Amino acid sequence: MPMTHRQAVWLTVAAALLWSVAGVVTRQLESARGFDITFWRSSFSATALALLLSGLRGPAVLRQVLLQGGRALWLSGLCWAVMFTAFMLALTLTSVANVLVTMALGPLLTALGARAVLGHRLAPRTWGAIALAGVGIAWMYGHAMQAGDPRQLLGTAVALCVPVAVAVNWTLLQHLRGSTDPPDMLGAVLIGSLLSAAVMLPLAQPSAASLHDLSLLALLGTVQLAIPCLMAVAAARVLAAAEIALLGLLEVVFGVLWAWLGANEAPSAAVLGGGALVLVALAGNELLALRRSG
Repeated sequence: MPMTHRQAVWLTVAAALLWSVAGVVTRQLESARGFDITFWRSSFSATALALLLSGLRGPAVLRQVLLQGGRALWLSGLCWAVMFTAFMLALTLTSVANVLVTMALGPLLTALGARAVLGHRLAPRTWGAIALAGVGIAWMYGHAMQAGDPRQLLGTAVALCVPVAVAVNWTLLQHLRGSTDPPDMLGAVLIGSLLSAAVMLPLAQPSAASLHDLSLLALLGTVQLAIPCLMAVAAARVLAAAEIALLGLLEVVFGVLWAWLGANEAPSAAVLGGGALVLVALAGNELLALRRSG
């Protein structure tokens, strides 16, 4: 049955809520560490996506994705792999709030990517949002450098890989819209999970994870990653890009709140100040876009 606009909005809100639990769940792990966490999360995600896609599209979908996907599908899969890997590694290096605020730069970097690669013109409001968000990120980076904590600075730098990969991936999808027979890009999420797990395997110690950790990592791979990715793709067929970007900011709000309440990880003043500038820039830009399109 076709999805209504209201249903798509609530589906996106639910996806953001599921994505946002990654930080607080990661803080409950006992023995698994950076590479181990990323390997198991991506492995469980790949397993869940293989089952879900087979159920939705039939068993032949796996062979079609892995053998007949084409360059665009694999490039998108590589972007997903960078997102999955950098996100989990960043969470082991810096605070949840720092990671989520840095990730929120995705829509603005996407606008810059579309301007550079596809020739899309940027509205003055978007340039203003980019400048304001840049001030917010500089505030956060400057505080990390003044604190003399290289681990925090490294974590923020790793987290920055996520919105860069998001920008490349979304620019690719925009380019494919103009093609006569675009590939089914949902399979790229599966490829990303497989690539992330394969890259992490030589660096990880999978046996270091306890049964408690494996249960939480299975939750992350399935409920926090695979399922909301499918939900977001379904909602994207109904919602405008500006609406998706605006609703996606709820992940930052939810994620910081869960980490504060569930892991006693209160965000620093620099993260709150810089993050507020980033969120105001993004929300203002997308609200103006919706108002103009309406």
